Amino acid sequence: MSTAVSAGAYLHHMQMLSGDPAKLAGFYADALDMAARPVEGGWIAEGPGRQVLFAEGEERRLGYCAFACRDAEGLAAIRARAEGHGAHIHPSPSPLFGAEAFGVRDPDGNLVVFGLSRGEVRRAGLPGPLQHLTLATPDPEAIEDFYVGTLGFLTSDYVRDAVGAVQTCWMRSNHEHHTLACFRHSRQGIDHHSYEAGDWSLIKDWCDRMGERRIRVIWGPGRHGPGNNLFVFIEDPDGNWIEISAELEVVRDRAPMDWPHEEHTLNSWGRGILRG
Repeated sequence: MSTAVSAGAYLHHMQMLSGDPAKLAGFYADALDMAARPVEGGWIAEGPGRQVLFAEGEERRLGYCAFACRDAEGLAAIRARAEGHGAHIHPSPSPLFGAEAFGVRDPDGNLVVFGLSRGEVRRAGLPGPLQHLTLATPDPEAIEDFYVGTLGFLTSDYVRDAVGAVQTCWMRSNHEHHTLACFRHSRQGIDHHSYEAGDWSLIKDWCDRMGERRIRVIWGPGRHGPGNNLFVFIEDPDGNWIEISAELEVVRDRAPMDWPHEEHTLNSWGRGILRG
């Protein structure tokens, strides 16, 4: 559908909405080995390679997601592409990007911000950079058309049902299999977001941390078909799913693959969770 994003954008941070932002920030700080502090308009939790903001609002909804570009030229290229496809440019609400940042809204109304990183958080802690965001949407085709056609992401894989309708779409904005994905669902909002542990042994360390805190692993360990990554899932107090992932596929140049809409696609080791 398009050429790849020249900026090599990656998911830098996101803002989640909650009825109790302070409580949610405290959970993330404890569970995900981060430090929480108040900021204007809410809270932030910060760890090595991961920053998540929290603001007042409807639970399981996205305030915004923010992608960092490699350089100013790449950022300008994304903005020019978005404007060329008729997207309205919004000011960035992110305190973690500078004045160069801008936002656009996808077909579900989610605000997507692009900017330049001011440097990563320097703090000790378990490795686990923020890696991808997955949306729940009643119209995955429209989401794909926007992120691929308007913003220049590339599609990595699809899940299709028996009549060929897209149920899931994974998209990339750099060499990683997906930095953004979407599942067909009756509601709009966040399906889950993920942190990249790096390898299997670190997933074990993350699971030990959850066990020490009596935080139950709700899905996994398992291996996804699309992306080939290892995973475990936990759930935060608002019901948001959090994935700890490892060994995600690196995609250099290949056509998107179609996968069947079945449990084995989502977990080749056992139980899958099909959305609906």
